[in-house]
Amino acid sequence: MPELRRVPVNGVELNVALAGSGPAVLLLHGFPHTWEVWTDVMAGLTDRHLVIAPDLRGFGASSGPAAGHGTGRADAGHDARYGTGYDAGTLADDAAALLAALGVSSAAVVGIDAGTPPAFLLALRRPGLVRRLVVMESLLGRLPGAEDFLAGGPPWWFGFHAAAPGLAETVLEGHEAAYIDWFLNAGTLGEGVRPPLRDAFVRAYTGREALGRAFASYRALPESAARIERAVATARLTVPTMALGARPVGTALERQLRPVTDDLTGHVIDDCGHIIPLHRPRALLTLLRPFLAGAA
Repeated sequence: MPELRRVPVNGVELNVALAGSGPAVLLLHGFPHTWEVWTDVMAGLTDRHLVIAPDLRGFGASSGPAAGHGTGRADAGHDARYGTGYDAGTLADDAAALLAALGVSSAAVVGIDAGTPPAFLLALRRPGLVRRLVVMESLLGRLPGAEDFLAGGPPWWFGFHAAAPGLAETVLEGHEAAYIDWFLNAGTLGEGVRPPLRDAFVRAYTGREALGRAFASYRALPESAARIERAVATARLTVPTMALGARPVGTALERQLRPVTDDLTGHVIDDCGHIIPLHRPRALLTLLRPFLAGAA
């Protein structure tokens, strides 16, 4: 079992799972996940790596920024009740501060879903800190390349989560389990996830406050997109990078990365849903282990 540790960074306290020894690998989850989405992947990496898997700020057992510090501007994706700081740039700062607090001077970084934009920004800003980058099943703001994927508009829940602050939480309170189950089933092509993990995710997103903190990251998407656009206007991604797709994102992320990345490898995992680490962990590890070792 991983060691769980609470680490203060950037005004929040992150819940962090640690296991193994060797070159560090930082794993960043998405929605509706916690660090436990990486359970099977961690087990396959700890023989060679120190694996660091935090709950992102405001998610799971990590604290969020102080309430009342938001701007209250819905157009900026903020809700004063949950504070600011849910954009990808701030999450990247959290990741850098976490590595520093743990005494890690170099790490491979792996992100999925909402964990992908901060992983990308961290590698773009801090190539001396990020040894290798793996990103999967997400988009990078408004960067070109995802037009086909977005032809019918973004996924429906983006608008629902980012609607008038408080609306989605109010609608979903008392129905969290059914809502989380929908994402877990869709993300595994109907197979679902093991009951202990399913229950952990449901607990993590039960209650208006937990939902509101999670949805704050969607309300910050315009700010995240703007930060990504500013970052790629002045820098290229120079670290070796692997983009992984499944259903539904496929090659869209790879296409976004191609024009701004010096060393990019892309793969699509067949017969795999969105939640790659839980749906097809063996296929993921087959790609991940040699890449992290520098052999691919």
